[in-house]
Amino acid sequence: MLSRPVGLLDLGDFDANASDLAHRAAPKPIRVASKSLRIRAAVQRALNHPGYSGVLAFSLYEAIWLAESGITDVVVGYPCTDPVALRALAASETALEQVTLMVDDTAQLDAIDAAAPNHPPIQVAVELDAAYRPVRGVALGAARSPLRTAAEVVSLGSAIIRRPNLRLTGMMAYEGQIAGVPNASRGPRGMLVRAIQRASARDIRERRAQSVAALGALADLRFVNGGGTGSLESTAAEPAITEVAAGSGLMGPGLFDGYRGFRPHPALHFGLQVVRRPGPDTVTVHGGGWIASGPAGSDRLPAISWPTGLRFRGAEGPGEVQTPLIGAAAAGLGLGDTVYFRHAKAGELAEHLNEVAVYSSGRVIDCWATYRGEGKAFL
Repeated sequence: MLSRPVGLLDLGDFDANASDLAHRAAPKPIRVASKSLRIRAAVQRALNHPGYSGVLAFSLYEAIWLAESGITDVVVGYPCTDPVALRALAASETALEQVTLMVDDTAQLDAIDAAAPNHPPIQVAVELDAAYRPVRGVALGAARSPLRTAAEVVSLGSAIIRRPNLRLTGMMAYEGQIAGVPNASRGPRGMLVRAIQRASARDIRERRAQSVAALGALADLRFVNGGGTGSLESTAAEPAITEVAAGSGLMGPGLFDGYRGFRPHPALHFGLQVVRRPGPDTVTVHGGGWIASGPAGSDRLPAISWPTGLRFRGAEGPGEVQTPLIGAAAAGLGLGDTVYFRHAKAGELAEHLNEVAVYSSGRVIDCWATYRGEGKAFL
């Protein structure tokens, strides 16, 4: 019997998702987005599948750790200005060979040089803003890079190649308004979301091609990365793209129940123990308030996987230390039973657990430590 709370990863569903993602992205390889896993064994499992190459990390410390543990070609998807982390990169021969930093501002270049003067060349990539701006003052997408045009990208690229301690190796643009926004809603709202995503795909395709051509005239780019689980087909179809990124689709979290073009298998669950029965149609599980990041809303709540016929009590919702559940299925649950959920976002579950039990062919075959279980808290 596994102690609760428990994470449960269905290996068959994970592998099926990996194959489906690779098929959707073909012929472009997939760079594994580690923030959506945060389990080192799961990252390696994905990399062992055909069609996968490299990691898109979310922290420089994480990237150094992954590189020194044997994982190759790690791109940090977010800029780093932490002098201690930058000095750690410069001091690691392995990390210098395998890790690429993301930049979008000359001040970040200054931070790298100030933290580790006279260091061996550090690999950097430039990020292009992928947000869709249909009219002045409106930006649909993540607020990431300030670089919107090919001219702005080239200006930063020129600043990079003038610095002997830096080496320009790639470019990235993440169209979160396509990859990370559910689009299966019916009615006017769903039609509007899909129309915006189509227009956004045309916009970023054109700007990305212009930026890659201009930047490629300055340096040989080893990679041009884009997309995410929700946009694999449209991003991979761009000639300028050499690879796509994906991670959440390996786990199939709750947010992906709202996508129209694909439906990953729900591979990752967490189980909580029933500890109270406040009434005949109510049971209470211990814990459960694991709310996903992003704009507050019901889609950020965990999804109840099993048993069916349960819902959150509206007056409380998922709680910090207890979660009452109501519905017909409550009558069949006793104290000590387990209710299973899915987190709305894939990787954030790992911040609450030390390990996940790996399930295959009707039994638990292994336990994989999360980053937290390995004593790592990168953010």
